[in-house]
Amino acid sequence: MKTDKVQKLHLAVTPREQFGKNLKKMRHQGLIPSNVFGPGFKSVSITTQLKDFSKAYKTARETGVVYLDLNKEEIPTLIGQVQHHPVSNAIIHVDFRKIDLKQKIETTVPVKTVNDSPAIAQGGVLLTQSDHVLVEALPEEIPQEIEIDLSKLLEIGAEVRVKDLPASSSYVVKEDPEKILLSIIAHKEESVTPETTVATPEVLTEKEGEASAEGATEGAAPADDKKSAEPKEKAPEKKD
Repeated sequence: MKTDKVQKLHLAVTPREQFGKNLKKMRHQGLIPSNVFGPGFKSVSITTQLKDFSKAYKTARETGVVYLDLNKEEIPTLIGQVQHHPVSNAIIHVDFRKIDLKQKIETTVPVKTVNDSPAIAQGGVLLTQSDHVLVEALPEEIPQEIEIDLSKLLEIGAEVRVKDLPASSSYVVKEDPEKILLSIIAHKEESVTPETTVATPEVLTEKEGEASAEGATEGAAPADDKKSAEPKEKAPEKKD
C-alpha cells in the first residue's frame, strides 16, 4: 500500500463580469464560469479556459492543491463542486475552495486497488464497500489516492478495514478503524432453471365424472324454469 502526492499545479483565471444569460455565450467560447470562496475570504467570480481546467482537474481531482493565478496573486485552492450539463455532460461551472496551506483540513481521498488477489483466482469475488476515506492533513500533504494491495488477500473471507491502512506521518484517517473497505466473498451460482410448482391434475373415473355432472345439473335450476316460476305482473284493466 502506498500514497501519492500531487505536483504543484497553476491555473490561470480572470475576474468575471458576465452573469445570467451571458454565461451561455461564454461557455460556447470555451470558458468556464467559476467562483472562489473560503473562510475569511471574500467570494470572487472568475473565468478559466475549459482546456486548462480539464488538464488540471485530471491531475488534481478533489484532493490536489490548485494555485489560481488571479491578478498577479497566487491563491491556493481545492477543486470543489464541478457542475455538468444534464444532457451533454459538459462542464458548466466550477467552485474552488480557498485554503490555508498552514492549516490542516479534512477531505475525502479515493481508495484504489492494485494487483490481483489469489482468493479471486480461487473463485472469490471482490466486494467494495467504500471507495474513499476521510483524511485530515495539511493541504499540500493530502494524498491523491490510497492504494490497497490485493495480492495480500490470500483466501475467501479476507477483509481490509480502515485499521489495515498504512500509518502515515503526513495525514490521519478520520474513520472508524473497524469500518470494512473491501472483502473477498464466495461466488454464488445462480439457478438457471426457474423453480415452478405444477399442480397435479385430478383424475376422475368415468362414473365419478358422470355423477359430478348430474350433481351440477340437479343443483342449478334452468334459466327458463326460474323465469316461469316468477309470478307475472297482471296487466291493468282498461276503463272506458
